[in-house]
Amino acid sequence: MAGLRLTFACGLYDRVLPLYRGAVKPEGIDLDFRAIDNPREVFDRMHKGEFDASEMSSSEFVAAQSAGKRELVALPVFVSRVFRHSFIFVNRRAGIAKPQDLAGKRVGVTSYTQTAAVFIRGMLQHEYGVDPASIRWIQGPMTSGGAAAPLPKLAKPVAIELDRSGKAQSDKLADGELDACLGATMPESFGRSPEVVRLFPEFREVEKDYFRRTRIFPIMHLIALRRDVHERHPFVAASLYQALCRSKDLAIARMREVGALAYMLPWLPDDLREMDEVFGGDAWPYGVEPNRPTLAALVTYLAEQGMIAAPVKLEDLFVPL
Repeated sequence: MAGLRLTFACGLYDRVLPLYRGAVKPEGIDLDFRAIDNPREVFDRMHKGEFDASEMSSSEFVAAQSAGKRELVALPVFVSRVFRHSFIFVNRRAGIAKPQDLAGKRVGVTSYTQTAAVFIRGMLQHEYGVDPASIRWIQGPMTSGGAAAPLPKLAKPVAIELDRSGKAQSDKLADGELDACLGATMPESFGRSPEVVRLFPEFREVEKDYFRRTRIFPIMHLIALRRDVHERHPFVAASLYQALCRSKDLAIARMREVGALAYMLPWLPDDLREMDEVFGGDAWPYGVEPNRPTLAALVTYLAEQGMIAAPVKLEDLFVPL
């Protein structure tokens, strides 16, 4: 008997490939997997109701829930997560040798409310005492040809300048018009201009230490499901969650077959050893409890940075499974 037809939009991450290829099939669901590698496109189309389920910005979802916009529900599946220390770049002439030197500086950001920027500001504040309000924020496109995102409406006003010059922040950083920039992508000028360097050049060791102390591995995207679909078909949430878990398990097993490397990483076996040492075998856990420190940090940062009026309970963010 045919299952419920469900459209699902997501990037082709290794952890979802078995689901995309049909090696894993969610029980009772005929899944129409739409592979879209532009997350912003996925988010916007999901907000318009074009998909039944999709990956979704974690900060956007929490902010919407806090504001009473409940068109979507969430599964505790985190398909995108990235440590962000390595995404803070500075101009060598700006006099920024340590995080505290960012105070008073002109710092570019593609979108102030972007999840990556939220986690970076939270990390800078809680680890190094850098008050986001002490920074002169410049919002504009990181690359040439990009459009500046509109300024956000925040519960706690922050001085953010909208850059309409059309010049990429990457170029402005290299030319010294910006002192630093941060976000989800690396500036194109990094590696091209000798003036553009990382704030944390030894980021891998810094990030490992950060995780060991805080248990925070920043979550960028979760899985959202349309509330009307969830209410009409309550079985979908658990079925899709279980399928995504099985898909991830298969991806991990494939990654560990090091006789023929699945990825173009020459030292993958040593990376796996390091992953086991730091993360205890699973660097990408699903579910609320294994991710409570990271999720709690995200909610705290959103409240502190004025994107939500007050913290929300983690248990209220995800459907029970």
